[in-house]
Amino acid sequence: MSRNRASRVRPIVLSFSGIDGSGKSTQIEILRTRLCQLGLRVRVLAFWDDVALLKRWREFTSHAIFQSEKGVGSPDRPVSRRDKNVQSWYMTPVRWFVYSIDALSLCNAVVETETVGADVVIFDRYLYDELANLPLNGPITQTYVLMLLKLVPRPDIAYWLDANPDEARDRKPEYPLDFLYHSSESYARLSRMGGMTMITPGPVDSVADRILRSFLQRFPVTRVSGFPVAGGIARASDQVLEGETF
Repeated sequence: MSRNRASRVRPIVLSFSGIDGSGKSTQIEILRTRLCQLGLRVRVLAFWDDVALLKRWREFTSHAIFQSEKGVGSPDRPVSRRDKNVQSWYMTPVRWFVYSIDALSLCNAVVETETVGADVVIFDRYLYDELANLPLNGPITQTYVLMLLKLVPRPDIAYWLDANPDEARDRKPEYPLDFLYHSSESYARLSRMGGMTMITPGPVDSVADRILRSFLQRFPVTRVSGFPVAGGIARASDQVLEGETF
């Protein structure tokens, strides 16, 4: 390990957001593998597991009160989820409270990334994925959202994986189609409010190439890793960048 690389404290922070079925987990794993091939140390944090608070209460509310089905939906086994898609008026102030404490937890999680010994930290979902559940057309909610966006550190690159709601639901049938369309519109608004990087839909490999290209345009490997791109790393970089232009 080079001296420059060893002295690095703050990692590059990335986040992936998007509607359910947009391919976040797939693209995170592809990017993690490719960055490791380029000699970088990568850590993945899941928002629900590593950031969100009051998880037991939220799961109890979802299953016991809203009668949400358990499990992860798949094409051969759909499930009917009832949690973030419950849009009753009283859920908005509840979400304001829960999302506020999650935002504080996220602030701490971002600070803690400096101690994990990684060059790149990837968040599987971020604050944006909670804010997308709010009625963003209301002035009070808009003020609240802007406040949290200023409070929480912005990732170095916040990827928003745009997706066709019909195709997303085919891949992961959990929520009603009208909710997915509404969520997609909310992400578009949040992208403008929070400076997210939109990745348009496409084949898995094409999307993965565009994600990596945007990363390397912002963070050249020579600057991130502390050693010149040569030999195997140069060949790996050429290989993973084959495909359409970002």
